[in-house]
Amino acid sequence: MDVKPQSLQRGAPLGEPLDDRREPAGREGHGSFALFLVQLLLAVLIFRSFIFSPFTIPSESMVPRLVNGDYLLAAKWPYGISANSLPFRLPLPDGRLFPGTPARGDVVIFKHPVDGTDYIKRVIGLPGDTIAVVQGQVVLNGAPLPLQATRDFEIALSPNTACAWGGEEALRTDGTSICKYQRFIETLPGGRRHAVVDFGPSSADNYAPVTVPAGALFVMGDNRDNSQDSRFPAAAGFGVGMVPMNNLVGRASIIAWSTDGSAEWLKPWTWFTAARWDRIGTTL
Repeated sequence: MDVKPQSLQRGAPLGEPLDDRREPAGREGHGSFALFLVQLLLAVLIFRSFIFSPFTIPSESMVPRLVNGDYLLAAKWPYGISANSLPFRLPLPDGRLFPGTPARGDVVIFKHPVDGTDYIKRVIGLPGDTIAVVQGQVVLNGAPLPLQATRDFEIALSPNTACAWGGEEALRTDGTSICKYQRFIETLPGGRRHAVVDFGPSSADNYAPVTVPAGALFVMGDNRDNSQDSRFPAAAGFGVGMVPMNNLVGRASIIAWSTDGSAEWLKPWTWFTAARWDRIGTTL
């Protein structure tokens, strides 16, 4: 008897039943897109948790280095990972993973010890340091930090920038209204330098000597007469006192964008005219 051989589908393995069923194209497309979204969300979460995270500057306490309207990226890894450095303050065991100590002069972002708000200041004192302020000059471990007068800091007046009581309004030759502040270069031990501004005599110009406790930092704003920093007791919305290192979020690294506040959503060209192009890309 002749037996007609069964036709085989090209590519089908021998000895296995044929199955012509196919997953509907739409269902497969939806599943792939959902997987992509999950992967994207996971990548963003990892990036923001362990690499860089964006922050905005809403005040003038770090003038002249940072001004209202700056958008910066903070590196998350230099000081270790803690609940305060993770999105949504995800719970972790007490302390930090892979802890690191900031250097004097680092610009750090941290959670306010009382209300948990993000603050940004410059590290001046490390654990064991003795800090005092005498007539506006910082005294670190008994030695006054050198201050050298330099040219005034100038910034254009805008919706994001007013002229504080210590500034002087003026006009540039092109007619731009600006605010001028007296600026100094402060030098830390080891030679690291940064600019500060001084408004003149104020209540924060004198501060009795204190020793920074273990596991804490003494931080100050570069705008010395307009900064609620470690010179003031920790209170919600005001001073920060000694900042626990476990409250560190990251180290300010680069200004990614800066705007003077004059942009309007319905006028796209103003997104560019409002940009402070000379500040974008500045490392900190």
